[in-house]
Amino acid sequence: MVVMNTMAQTMLVRLAEIEVYPQYLTEYLAAAKEIQQESLKSEPGVLCLFPSQLKEDSTQIRILEIYASQDAYQHHIQTTRFQKYKQGTLHMVKSLKLQDLSPLSIETMDKIFKRQRTIL
Repeated sequence: MVVMNTMAQTMLVRLAEIEVYPQYLTEYLAAAKEIQQESLKSEPGVLCLFPSQLKEDSTQIRILEIYASQDAYQHHIQTTRFQKYKQGTLHMVKSLKLQDLSPLSIETMDKIFKRQRTIL
């Protein structure tokens, strides 16, 4: 058995399943876009935040979240920007379910989600 030392082995991969109250949808989408852009710009450990809406029900939001490690995730949720997003959208969210995922191909994950660690 070959032991692989890849970044993908330490990644945290999660799918957030969110239902938003219809009257807050536009406001929630703006907040999700803002946290996505700011986190990807400012936190090298945030490899992917990909919010999407279900086509058949726009109040159903899915966010694919990929972090370099558990530590990167913990750092992310403690940032001022995340706390602002979380507290500011609490009243908008009807339900939230977090699903942790296991990548089927670690080798492919390494190729897809490597990010430049440069300051913009």
